[in-house]
Amino acid sequence: MSQGAEGSGCLLLLAGLLAVLGPSPTSSIHVYTQREVYGTVGSPVTLSCSFWSSEWISEDISITWHFQAEGTRDSTSIFHYAKGQPYIDDVGTFKERMEWVGNPRRKDGSIVIHNLDYTDNGTFTCDVKNPPDIVGKSSQVTLYVFEKVPTRYGVVLGSIIGGALLLVAVVVALVYLIRYCWLRRQVALQRRLSAMEKGKLQRSAKDASKRSRQAPVLYAMLDHSRGTKAASEKKPKGAPGDSRKDKK
Repeated sequence: MSQGAEGSGCLLLLAGLLAVLGPSPTSSIHVYTQREVYGTVGSPVTLSCSFWSSEWISEDISITWHFQAEGTRDSTSIFHYAKGQPYIDDVGTFKERMEWVGNPRRKDGSIVIHNLDYTDNGTFTCDVKNPPDIVGKSSQVTLYVFEKVPTRYGVVLGSIIGGALLLVAVVVALVYLIRYCWLRRQVALQRRLSAMEKGKLQRSAKDASKRSRQAPVLYAMLDHSRGTKAASEKKPKGAPGDSRKDKK
């Protein structure tokens, strides 16, 4: 039993060493595209595709684009990049209208489709492999082709919200301006009333001062007139005899 135990222990140790020294699990690659892209008939559109990989960009990196037309379930390969060369598939209507504008060294796998048509409506899928980083999900972008590019709901909603905020700001500014003007007018009116009250008080003080100076003069004049009248009343009248004596 001791030999069996030692053998099983050796097997477990060997398995642990193999697990440590064995190949590490494959890293995950991440691919990014826009959710929706809008274009008009006859104009070009860029389908952007970027990716992130934990490994250095390999010489064996590959980028593939697939197209699934609107209303169908079939997906067709329309572009392939491998060994440093772009390849446009002969199948489909994109052969003469597709252009490679990506750069794998910059983690860019974008393409351009020229002369858009209504038949280009559908879903485009970008898939990137960078060995040994090959595990990851592809990314999809939906292309909508119109006679004219429609205004997106986000733009409309943003415009409405922006207009409402601007209107509120204008109203608040007007309220503060009116209040400021009213307060300023009240302050000016209060100053004017204070000045008027101050003027009245000054005039009242001047009038009181004049009356106080004029009162002694009036009293003196009254006393003088009273004294004169009293003196004239006290003067004695002459007797009849005196008048006759004067005649003689």
